[in-house]
Parts: sequence; structure tokens; C-alpha cells
Amino acid sequence: MFRRRNKPNAFDWLRNIFWPRIGWRRAWVYWLHRMGRLPGSDYSISVGFAFGAAISFTPFVGLHFLLAALLSWICRANILASAIGTAVGNPWTFPFIWIWIYKLGVWMGYETPEANVRSMDFAGFFGNMLKSLLRFDLNYLAETAWPIFGPMLLGSLPTAIIAWLAFYLIWHWSISAYRRARLRRRAARRQRQLKRKAKNMESNNMGPNNMGEGGNGPISAPRN
Repeated sequence: MFRRRNKPNAFDWLRNIFWPRIGWRRAWVYWLHRMGRLPGSDYSISVGFAFGAAISFTPFVGLHFLLAALLSWICRANILASAIGTAVGNPWTFPFIWIWIYKLGVWMGYETPEANVRSMDFAGFFGNMLKSLLRFDLNYLAETAWPIFGPMLLGSLPTAIIAWLAFYLIWHWSISAYRRARLRRRAARRQRQLKRKAKNMESNNMGPNNMGEGGNGPISAPRN
């Protein structure tokens, strides 16, 4: 009865995650509700999301979920929040992240031959790297993959640390404020319910005492 007539396909679902049709403001409120209602403390949820987001700035493609969950487990953080945090790395943001961490690694002093990273096929690069790992092709890893992967790894370290701090502070403040507001709303609603209940009880108690038989009016004193 309440189902959508046109079910979204996988592309629509993915696009709605990274470019919501309802708008960024309403999407932020929606995710704040979802994050604020996750089980756990403000600290555990914020740390978990921060680990997921920070890992997204590393070149360990294919291991982001696992590494974020492992770090969250070690720090007693929320593992589900860490999985949500890995959405920071997505097909829209990965190209910018990879170019940034590579250039930062080269700027930090990693010696590597000049490479035109803007025109590089990163998807193909990581795919070939995975195949080489499975084949144990050390020549490809050392001569072709490492000159690119090395600077990316070096540049990802400070980037991931800064990203962790930024996302932790943002989400810790947001979730704390959301939960405080939620508690205030609950307290106000309970107070209104108590006042309404007390008012109903008062009216019920005053009714029989102030009304005569049949409820026609107040009881009058007998005349001499």
C-alpha cells in the first residue's frame, strides 16, 4: 500500500547517497537522526565514523571497511559508524583524494619519477596492483606500482590524521547536541503529559463534590 510505484535501481540508489534528491540540508538532518540513534556513546559513534572517514584517505583500496572496523574494535568504537564513515571515499571523491595524497607525498620528499597523475587511470592501476599481489609479481610491484603507491601512502598519513580529527570533532559536537535536544524534547513532552493528567484528575475530583444529585448544580444549604 505504501510502497513506491517505481523502485529505484542500483544507480539511482548510489546517486541518491552521494547527491541526494532531497537536498544536502535535509540529507544532513536525516543522517544526523540515523547517527544519533545508533547504539553507543557520543565518543564511540564519533570515533567510529572518524576512523571510516580517515581510512578513506589512504590508498588501501578494497580494505577500507576491514581496516576501519579493526581500528574501531581496538578503540572500542562503533563498528557500524565506521562502515558509514567509509562512504566519505566514493567514486566522486576518490579521484581528488588520490591526486591529493600523491602530490602531498611527492611534496613531502618522496623521490619518484615524474608522473602525470591527472590523466592516470587509478582504477586500472589498483586493479593491476591487486592482480600482481595475487600472482606475487614482485617486479611489477617494485618497478611500476611502488613509485606511485609509495608517495600516496606517505601523503595519506597526515591527511588521514587531519581528517580523523575534523570528522571526530564535527560528529561528536553534532551528536551531543542532537541527543541533548532530544532529551529536552522528551522532558518537555513528559511535562506536558503530567500537567494534562493532573488537570484531568483535578476536574474529575471537583466534579462530584460540587454538583448536586443528577449534576444539576451545586448543593445548597437547607432553609429554616
